[in-house]
Amino acid sequence: MDNSILKNIKSPDDIKNLSFEQLDELSSQIRKELIATVANNGGHLASNLGVVELTVALHKCFDSPKDKFVFDVGHQIYTHKLLTGRYDRFHTLRTEGGISGFPRPSESEHDTFFSGHSSTSISSAYGISVSELLKGSKNYTVAVIGDGAFTGGLAYEAINNVGRNRDAKLIVILNDNEMSISQNVGSVSKYLTNIRTTKQYFRLKAGLERTLNHIPLVGRSLSAGVYKLKTAVKNKLYNSNMFEDLGFRYMGPVDGHNIKKLTEVLEEAKNIDRPVLLHVHTKKGKGYELAEQNPSVFHGISKFDTDTGETVSKGANFSDEFGKYLCDLASKDSRICAITAAMSLGTGLSEYAQNFSDRFFDVGIAEEHAVVFASGLAKGGMVPFFVVYSTFLQRCYDQLIHDAALQKQKMIIAVDRAGFVGEDGETHQGIFDVAFMNTISNFTIYAPSTYDELRKDMFKAVYKDSNVIAIRYPRGGECEIPDDFTPTHDVFDIYGDEDADVSLVTYGRIFGNACKAYKLLKKQNKSIRVVKLNKIKPLDASIIEVLKNSRSIFFFEEGIQNGGVGEKLALRLLEAGYKGDYKLTAVDYCFVEQGSVESTIRKNNLDTQSMVDIVGGAFDE
Repeated sequence: MDNSILKNIKSPDDIKNLSFEQLDELSSQIRKELIATVANNGGHLASNLGVVELTVALHKCFDSPKDKFVFDVGHQIYTHKLLTGRYDRFHTLRTEGGISGFPRPSESEHDTFFSGHSSTSISSAYGISVSELLKGSKNYTVAVIGDGAFTGGLAYEAINNVGRNRDAKLIVILNDNEMSISQNVGSVSKYLTNIRTTKQYFRLKAGLERTLNHIPLVGRSLSAGVYKLKTAVKNKLYNSNMFEDLGFRYMGPVDGHNIKKLTEVLEEAKNIDRPVLLHVHTKKGKGYELAEQNPSVFHGISKFDTDTGETVSKGANFSDEFGKYLCDLASKDSRICAITAAMSLGTGLSEYAQNFSDRFFDVGIAEEHAVVFASGLAKGGMVPFFVVYSTFLQRCYDQLIHDAALQKQKMIIAVDRAGFVGEDGETHQGIFDVAFMNTISNFTIYAPSTYDELRKDMFKAVYKDSNVIAIRYPRGGECEIPDDFTPTHDVFDIYGDEDADVSLVTYGRIFGNACKAYKLLKKQNKSIRVVKLNKIKPLDASIIEVLKNSRSIFFFEEGIQNGGVGEKLALRLLEAGYKGDYKLTAVDYCFVEQGSVESTIRKNNLDTQSMVDIVGGAFDE
């Protein structure tokens, strides 16, 4: 691979004096590096391929880290990493101990915020720009936000606030590739399409402004004097531009793959005396035909063959199994609806979207709206499923309380990617959902370990339970269940020596590890029982009755300790007069870094051997 230019880029200063021809070649080398690395490590490919030239132009025009870049979501930051001294470590992308797939300030002074969720960049960039203003600094702040992130309400809260401050040196770059993760939906997408196809006004305005501003002495006065004329022209040609109505100076649309044009416009934007919104049009997956043809598939992808684009098959997984059974339920019950927040592919809803399009709703990256919308559907007699990654459900806490549980609305939250997720790291670990849902009344939580259990929980949620029901399941496949285990699908199950006075309690994916631990301890003539919680909220009184006479209880939880099921169970046992030993193993007050799921489980002492060591110690005391 020819990386003759790229390998010599040790900091952004190294591209300042490169010619545009060299910058184009650099962009080509960056794309080859991106494709090769993501093919080997997995990661976000299509989004990064789309912003190569844009990122090069940013570093050509601005002085990082004095000028601050804030990348929305952060999954399109790979080129930025390559240009800021991390080429030599780029092969470690998303691996344990390697560089993150998202911005990480501890990794580089060029990374401003550790971001992994959508629609936050304008708010945080505005805060930085105001702090620079208050300090008397003339440094710029640039927010790079994708068009998909504009479906999130926080972006509009920020835009509404920014427009009041004419002095902030803030440039918002709207990277418009007509995609978020799935195909963009809604009125915002249509609005941006309208802007892209209505260039006459913007070309006229930009040319007129440049001409007037270059007239000596009177140029700027003339420019200000014809503002009303420009407004009239704008209203005639286009009706309005909401960004300018909110106080921004709008520029664009600009070809996001033309470095020369980008640098010209960026330099012009630096000289405008108010916040700027620069509309850049890019192509997701640019430069890799397979990604251009299937940008959603290559948005976030595991290891793949660069010639065919095929990934290594990992067999069935919870997301796909959920989607299949939801289709089955919906075919028999016209009340069942499905809601996604721009994640139909990742959550297994593609088949449902095709077969039940009138009952499928992609609300965009707007999780809070999704919950309230589901509440409205439920009020109208529907049975809505909101299917969402655990990490993104965090954004809905207020709505889950106020608009769902308080209203006693019957809705089902399918919590995908619950527990450790692996290489996406701190921002995406699904370890907080149980703790915050535990605080909410009128809430039921199931934690299936197998596909069969998932199906039964979904059926119970639709036809037996009331109020808000969450069904949480992990990324990947079902856990390995012993042949001699027969589930009852009641609120809990017991495996092992039913009368043992040492109890290992757990739920979800790591039940499989607990079963293996039991067998290893059995070989050591140590008698234990494994208590598997199927319904983890509310904790049924029968669980307390079964456990309260145990000499020792060991609870293992793939989630945070503070507020988790283990703590809740300990309190209930204490209230019931439990006098034995209780040990809780869970994630203890930390954010969990990237690494494989298997390694992360092991590092948090939730693997089979850790269970054997911890539980076995009770017999040695």
